[in-house]
Amino acid sequence: MTHSLAIYSYIAVGGAVGACLRFFLSQMMLQWFGKGFPFGTLLVNVVGSFLLGLVYALIEHGQIEIVLWRTAIGIGLLGAFTTFSTFSVDTLLLLQQGLWLKGILNIVLNITCCLTAAWLGTQLVKG
Repeated sequence: MTHSLAIYSYIAVGGAVGACLRFFLSQMMLQWFGKGFPFGTLLVNVVGSFLLGLVYALIEHGQIEIVLWRTAIGIGLLGAFTTFSTFSVDTLLLLQQGLWLKGILNIVLNITCCLTAAWLGTQLVKG
């Protein structure tokens, strides 16, 4: 139980930092560029995708420990910062493995289903 509690603690601390960082960067982008385009979302998605790719590569090359870094940074911090980073790395791994159909399907399903779900959510409130 102690090991599980430690892992959840890493995720919780990383998540708190990631959520605050996302809010901070989104607010900065809003002040700099206004409301005409979601630059804050774009920034956190691109930065989060880059950082998760970096963490994944460091783990794969044995340069950092998987348990601490994957849970605290990958799941906690970047999970709260952006889930688009996970989608990006999952898709990249499928494509790198030559699983082009699965990679393209992952892109199409994520975009289509998520946009549809967001639209359905707005329709429930309009209702």
